[in-house]
Amino acid sequence: MFRKQLFYLTSEQLCAYQWHQGKLGPGHVFANDAAGLEAFAAYLESRDNTPAYLLTDLIEEDFQRQSLPHVGGKTGRALLLRRLTQLYRDTPFRMASVQGRDEDGRRDDQVLFSALTNPALPQPWLAALELARTPLAGMYSASFLGAQLVQGLRIFNQHLLMVTRQSGGVRQSYFQDGQLRFSRLTPAIDRDGVVVNLAGETAKTHQFLTSTRALERGDVLHAVILAPLGQMAALAPHCHDGQELTYRFIAMEKAAGRLGLDAAPALSDQLLLNLLARHPPASHYALGARARFYQLWRARIALFGASAALAAATVLTVGANLWGIVDASVADARLRAEARAFDVRYHGIMSSLPPQVDKTRNMKAAVTIDHLVTTQAPTPLALTGILSEALDRVPQINLLQLDWKVDLPAGRPRAENSPAAPISSLLIGFPVQPRQTLRVEAEVKLSQNDYRSALGSMQQLIRELARHPHLSVEIEQTPLDVRPNVKLAGKAATETLDGKAKFILNLAWNP
Repeated sequence: MFRKQLFYLTSEQLCAYQWHQGKLGPGHVFANDAAGLEAFAAYLESRDNTPAYLLTDLIEEDFQRQSLPHVGGKTGRALLLRRLTQLYRDTPFRMASVQGRDEDGRRDDQVLFSALTNPALPQPWLAALELARTPLAGMYSASFLGAQLVQGLRIFNQHLLMVTRQSGGVRQSYFQDGQLRFSRLTPAIDRDGVVVNLAGETAKTHQFLTSTRALERGDVLHAVILAPLGQMAALAPHCHDGQELTYRFIAMEKAAGRLGLDAAPALSDQLLLNLLARHPPASHYALGARARFYQLWRARIALFGASAALAAATVLTVGANLWGIVDASVADARLRAEARAFDVRYHGIMSSLPPQVDKTRNMKAAVTIDHLVTTQAPTPLALTGILSEALDRVPQINLLQLDWKVDLPAGRPRAENSPAAPISSLLIGFPVQPRQTLRVEAEVKLSQNDYRSALGSMQQLIRELARHPHLSVEIEQTPLDVRPNVKLAGKAATETLDGKAKFILNLAWNP
């Protein structure tokens, strides 16, 4: 929990407290005069940059409850601000609280307007805070903060008058259904030095609420007096229950226990300050430019938080990387150990084997050559596959005979007594596959000596074969010899004996 500075302002003095580790420290009192302001400025200079919360408990506080048309959004906020400015023109310390809507008619909003009518009281203290560049988080009213006190003490009455003794005097706050409607602060000691009679002041407040019709006839006002246990015996004889007014006492010790305080204070100031420190609401009064140091403080805290998060992420990343390096080193050492173990096993196995027929590199070369022969050596499968696809498209042609060859480059002539030349590596497809030839003998079925159709079938077969870019086709013999130097003879009405015409093609494949 962050440290906080809490200031309790009355008409006579300002009391400064430090909030640390969920507890309220001792107070420092500064009188409402020039010497007190000077001492307060010196006090602020000795403090660090800690957020401050100012709680005002002043007599000059006005309350007005009015009905306004129910308007939401920006227009509704502008309407509230305009009415607030009309009611309290001479003070910047004003606020409006919407407390529900009417049940009948237009269902207007019920708004409680409030203001500090003597702004000269808090302004010097605010100026000292601004001069010291103290981050002011909010400025609050003890009257409105009393609603949190009622909730914390678990007091549930429709018409409740909360009576507390504070540094500024005796405060009486009227709550209807848990919402503040009116509050007044009277001095604890009158001008003659006599202690104010709480019962008499309560009766006056009851009469005022009845005259303003805040209480209807028959409504019972429950007055709850918060006082130390030692003072309750002196107060009880003066407080008599009536038909429309009842009294109830709550010991300060019991209230402190419910609110989580270790010790019971003599006044209600510490109760309100503890509530403010534990659960600070939004500022009751608009701060305007006075809040700029608090905004800077929040931005600085956000930057510190972001820096801490970034540093933590960096540490985690570095830790993960270091762990990865250690893990990789362990894995590398394990793999090296396994490799050494495999080497030992390999040498042990090899030493137990009989002497090798040949060297390992020669065996590797033999395996490589075998793989090369398997994948690169020329075979007739490529050419026969192309021919088979072409024949499927020309069904009238029948295959008679195939003659496949590999063309090797011609070698130099060899002398009579010289050794035989080595076989060319092209036979195994190294470095490239050699040229291959395929001699195709086929025949075409004739129908009524239609040699033109036979020539057309042969030409169609040639076109199908010529589609392959690495294949060339040469005609060795046609079904009908139409060369100019050959005699063409035959009878028109006589068909061939077998009804077939033979032709020969030479295919050359250049991979």
